[in-house]
Amino acid sequence: MSESHWLKRRHSLDDSILQSALGGALRGNVDDADLFFESSQYEGLLLDEGDVQRTSLSHREGVGARVLSGERTGYAHTDELDPRRLNEAVRTANAIAEQGNADQSVSLSQRQGQRDLYAVGTSPIHVALTDKIALLDRIDIAARGTDPRVKNVTVDLSVEHRSIVIVRADGLVLHDERPLMRMMITCLVEENGNRQTGRSGGGGRTEFGFFVEDGRWERWVEEAVQQAVVNLDAVEAPAGKMPVVLGPGWPGVLLHEAIGHPLEGDFNRKGTSAFCGMIGQRVATELCTVVDDGTLPGLRGSLNIDDEGTPTEQTVLIEKGILKGYLHDRLNARLMGHQTTGNGRRQSFGHVPMPRMTNTFMLAGESDPADILRSVKRGIYAVGFNGGQVETASGRFVFTANEAYLIEDGKVTAPIRGATLIGNGPEVLKHVSMVGHDLALDEGVGTCGKDGQSVPVGLGLPTVRIDEMTVGGTAV
Repeated sequence: MSESHWLKRRHSLDDSILQSALGGALRGNVDDADLFFESSQYEGLLLDEGDVQRTSLSHREGVGARVLSGERTGYAHTDELDPRRLNEAVRTANAIAEQGNADQSVSLSQRQGQRDLYAVGTSPIHVALTDKIALLDRIDIAARGTDPRVKNVTVDLSVEHRSIVIVRADGLVLHDERPLMRMMITCLVEENGNRQTGRSGGGGRTEFGFFVEDGRWERWVEEAVQQAVVNLDAVEAPAGKMPVVLGPGWPGVLLHEAIGHPLEGDFNRKGTSAFCGMIGQRVATELCTVVDDGTLPGLRGSLNIDDEGTPTEQTVLIEKGILKGYLHDRLNARLMGHQTTGNGRRQSFGHVPMPRMTNTFMLAGESDPADILRSVKRGIYAVGFNGGQVETASGRFVFTANEAYLIEDGKVTAPIRGATLIGNGPEVLKHVSMVGHDLALDEGVGTCGKDGQSVPVGLGLPTVRIDEMTVGGTAV
């Protein structure tokens, strides 16, 4: 941490103060402790009905103090960054963990260099508001000109920048500068009283110019309008058990929810996951290899270090159908006798870290996506989802498709509406019979919720054939 760092520059919190505060956390029978400092800026814009209806700008700073003893976690936070309040937070966290009075010392002499997965010259938060509004106006005009049936366009733009400093009990002081932005375009179309909507967008940890490079926002406009127009002619979804083909990219949300969450370490340590105690066992067909990778440059779910200061990595969760491991933060890794995987994440300094995904996806296979579709006599092809619900303990899920089609005699035919996919995550993987060579990651819009905390994530999937799933619909 250099002398020009924001903690030193704005709050006079130098190494001696941090060392003293962390030493106060290390009282008694303490297994681990850390201080998590954060300075965050957020800007949001919403265009609706042809005008920018809302802009918001906020700035928040604070620190969270954590003390770990066995399975107990003491946590306290404050948004006043001065030595007195910092030490109060440390004492409170220590008291919650019910520690004794013996002091331990800590040296902050160590520093750790780190990679830069999101090298950004100018953070998006510093781009002029007028430039952001101008882009939203261009998108609105372009979307309305794409099809006369477009009646309204909504563009939701969010930009943030977080400065993180983590002080750990092992003496490491780490910091990270985290830009992040996301744009979501929603188009409403109407024909003969039939109204449908389509959505598309993207983002990541990159510069604002990302939106205009390679015709990105124009492509998102076309996708949003096309999705809405296609649904104007959609027929009722069939119901029953049948083959399902998941398209590449965003359908990986099913993998994220139904497989990723049950592979998080806390659920498995507590025995509440469908995958509990199954490391080394077959949980999928040999075509399935699933990884979580926080090291991919510029992606929404990527981090140089997690929120405990551990470098992120690529973690193989399932390899050729065999369960290899779980996603861990420091606490659950220690209690389970495993290595941390760099997946300790938190929403802000006001939240305790827990095991969370970064970018989770299935690796590509060898099948041609066209051959996968041709292999299906009668089924559905799902390429977009609104979201779903998952029960971690059993693995059961329900997902609603917002863009899906019938497959008849190996051909994609009519669009369908009202399709829900119902199943069990571990069981679904055992019915994967073909995996395409077309792995795609989502465009950068994913946000994951767990225990009241939201964090940005990435996800992905190649085209995948599942031989049998239950489809909920209204047609027979």
